[in-house]
Amino acid sequence: MAREPKRLGEFDLIAKYFAPLAKGEPGAFDLTDDAAILTPTPGMDLVVTTDAIVAGVHFLPEDPADTIAQKALRVNLSDLAAKGAKPRAYLMTAAFPRDTDNSWLKAFALGLKGDQKRFGLALIGGDTVATPGPLTLGVTAIGEVGRGKMLTRAGAKVGDDIWVTGTIGDAALGLKALNGDALGLDDGQLRHVIERYRVPEPRLAFGRGLVGLAHACLDISDGLIADLGHVSDVSAVAIEIEATAVPLSPAAGAVVDGAFVSLAELLTAGDDYELAFAAPTSARARLTALAARTRTKATRIGTARKGKGVAALDAAGAPLPLARAGYVHF
Repeated sequence: MAREPKRLGEFDLIAKYFAPLAKGEPGAFDLTDDAAILTPTPGMDLVVTTDAIVAGVHFLPEDPADTIAQKALRVNLSDLAAKGAKPRAYLMTAAFPRDTDNSWLKAFALGLKGDQKRFGLALIGGDTVATPGPLTLGVTAIGEVGRGKMLTRAGAKVGDDIWVTGTIGDAALGLKALNGDALGLDDGQLRHVIERYRVPEPRLAFGRGLVGLAHACLDISDGLIADLGHVSDVSAVAIEIEATAVPLSPAAGAVVDGAFVSLAELLTAGDDYELAFAAPTSARARLTALAARTRTKATRIGTARKGKGVAALDAAGAPLPLARAGYVHF
């Protein structure tokens, strides 16, 4: 029996590793065409979002292949969650380094396969190329939401509560841990923050439940303060948060208490992929019930007021000094 070459050609690679991921969407044509057909479910709008991740910027080159695949997909699913959308399909453009071998690609495809099954979507196309540069992955995710119901960054009103899901800052600590920074954490806490960096958890069920409850919503990718700034800008409100109300995991709390990292740094770090949203005070009980129903931690951290900009207040009510608002690429 002839042995499989260490590296497959482009079309053999697609047929072996990626065409099986197109099952369930007949308009994908098993990835044998250069376009796909996607028909919206009656009464639904298609929601389209795209994000790219690059080795050395969004993940470490030595990260496991399956977690790299999961992160590429999940950062886009987090955007769908922020729109209140249910995932339907995705396209992926992959620029693989020339020395990428079949065992790595197999693990990568298995990471996608597991998440497709969990989140209910299929691959419908994209492009695969070789690159002399770092591994770069671009995903375009497509979801569905009731016609005219998509959540946006606009719509926050003066007097609204500001909420976040999950906990803030864990992913930033995971990156620090992988880079060898001392954080004073035990092995279990280190595993937690590293997992949060490598494999974010898109809040899809909670996001769908926000439709009709939240006035504005987005996911936190560049940092809590920076991303709330987008809501402030497009909604024309000021946002005031209580820094000590921002939820931290036990690991993050221990790092702050030990003065390894400041709370201000965690509020401006990226890669949380939690939801931040504005909702009327009348929705508090329904939001608490939604959190319980979807097993999602949701915490009220502030208020929308007249004015513009975002302020984080310390326990004494004074503005918390921030070296930056969040991560910037340029």
